[in-house]
Amino acid sequence: MGVVNVTPDSFSDGGTWFDPEKAIRHGLDLVAEGADIVDVGGESTRPGAQRVSLEEELRRVVPVIEALTAENVPVSVDTMRAEAAEAALAAGARLVNDVSGGLADPEMPRVVAAAGVPYVVMHWRGHSHDMQTRAVYADVVREVRDELLHRVDAVMGEGVDPSLIVLDPGLGFAKSPKAGHNWALLAHLDAFTATGYPILVGASRKSFLTTLLAEPDGTRRPFAECDDATVATTALAAFGGAWCVRVHQVRPNVDAVRVAAAMRAARPERPAPDAYAAEPVAADGRADSWSDDR
Repeated sequence: MGVVNVTPDSFSDGGTWFDPEKAIRHGLDLVAEGADIVDVGGESTRPGAQRVSLEEELRRVVPVIEALTAENVPVSVDTMRAEAAEAALAAGARLVNDVSGGLADPEMPRVVAAAGVPYVVMHWRGHSHDMQTRAVYADVVREVRDELLHRVDAVMGEGVDPSLIVLDPGLGFAKSPKAGHNWALLAHLDAFTATGYPILVGASRKSFLTTLLAEPDGTRRPFAECDDATVATTALAAFGGAWCVRVHQVRPNVDAVRVAAAMRAARPERPAPDAYAAEPVAADGRADSWSDDR
């Protein structure tokens, strides 16, 4: 999943693709580099970001989605608003990537259910302006997994087809880089794959990588200089069973996925020993049936 931020203030590339023509060109370039999906978003969700109006969000994303889908590009829309999702789907988007998992707008699950499209349900504890104050966990892996499954129950109750649900543990969202929350989630990805749902991982250029790569004096690595570390997390996530990775630089991450796929193919199947592993809540073959439809 290649990222196209049609925003002036996203954390890693704010403003670079704010012009619609540049955003469209970038989306096509990502596909040429190997992206299977292009994720178009018009509202920054970086820590501290303030929300934009619905009208502004639509002004940013709809022309880009229309142009990309006219070129047969599979597009997902990155939005927390049901009305924005509805407009994006009408413009040709095929997937809704909701970082709030339906919490920011209670109408979102009903829009997704009516459209019958795949729905990414991410772990979320609040809007960007205060989400980091909510990064408090006794057991981050268990709590994130359980909160995600609670959201699954909620959106299914609104009619969302369980075979079209994708889970995202929400790296960087209400997760503290200093507390190691993101690393724990990556290290125990099998706790999420064991649910039976496809898993989306979005580690690209996030602050836990800039913190890891900081200089001895504490100066953090610039976001755009964390792409090599992103590739490493992609390889680990793909080897760990992630269905998809959301990235800014596509080509090297495609290579990482291919390496991980070769390693998985060479490894005999074995039960996961992780203490977080649980009986899958999904029917057998759910992930495979979604992948076939992709």
